[in-house]
Amino acid sequence: QAQLIESGGGSVQAGGSLSLSCAASEYLYCRYDMSWYRQAPGKEREFVSAIDSDGRTRYADSVNGRFTISQDNGKNTVYLQMNSLKPEDTAMYYCKADPVVAGDRWCRNALNTWGQGTLVTVSS
Repeated sequence: QAQLIESGGGSVQAGGSLSLSCAASEYLYCRYDMSWYRQAPGKEREFVSAIDSDGRTRYADSVNGRFTISQDNGKNTVYLQMNSLKPEDTAMYYCKADPVVAGDRWCRNALNTWGQGTLVTVSS
């Protein structure tokens, strides 16, 4: 099973920026809709942003206008550019992959649903 691997987390001051990356460890003959979620201590995991196979994007209201999701199909990588970071953005950020064809069990099993997470800490 291929792994989703996130990177780019770190510690920044409020108002700063970070760019997160997520890529599969192996090339797969599958198409996935990609998304980012985050989970702060003591809180539920929440949706942040998503991009589908056609490049259409969605954002949570809390990050809309500050975060930008994008993908590089050639590198099979999805990115999350985070600007104007706030302390409330502090969380573990997770990458999620969903097969374009929801019922495609082979593609589902070929790749982990969730990455291991990358920690983002924003100090005031």
